[in-house]
Amino acid sequence: QVQLVESGGGLVQPGGSLRLSCATSGFTLDYYSITWFRQAPGKEREGVSCTSHIGSSTYYEDSVKGRFTISRDNAKNTVYLQMDNLKPEDTANYYCAASSHPVGSLTWTSVPSYQYWGQGTQVTVSS
Repeated sequence: QVQLVESGGGLVQPGGSLRLSCATSGFTLDYYSITWFRQAPGKEREGVSCTSHIGSSTYYEDSVKGRFTISRDNAKNTVYLQMDNLKPEDTANYYCAASSHPVGSLTWTSVPSYQYWGQGTQVTVSS
């Protein structure tokens, strides 16, 4: 049974940091692309960062470049999102999603590309 479980969210002040984790099970992480999406109230779900299958490429949404870092530990079946210098506009529910198909620079943000989703973890950036 495929599972993705996010953790690490919480309340943080502007300029602070959080590290999100996406623990996976039921499939071999090496061969899957994993993307972090986020969704704020009243807004569409958007791709934040992606580590493609076998970790061959990484992608970032423009507003998080230089602040967020995605990484994967295939031995631990876990993908991380290190978020630094957080801003109030980063407030959202963060989801990780898995795709067995390779994703590229034009497709990594496409929600239908992903077969499996976690339940999400809330990140709130506020003073």
